[in-house]
Amino acid sequence: MANPRPCPLCRKPARAEFSPFCSKACKDRDLLQWLGEGYSVPGPPADEPDAEYD
Repeated sequence: MANPRPCPLCRKPARAEFSPFCSKACKDRDLLQWLGEGYSVPGPPADEPDAEYD
């Protein structure tokens, strides 16, 4: 790779073992964003739950 992409979170050089991140800390921070709904993927609205199941 001539010009590897930097870490998407901190912009430091990425390392192959944590690709595309630079460290385990950045990799874990990204995962926590997904799990905590800090990131989302656009899609159709969810259906409203049925009243009989509440």
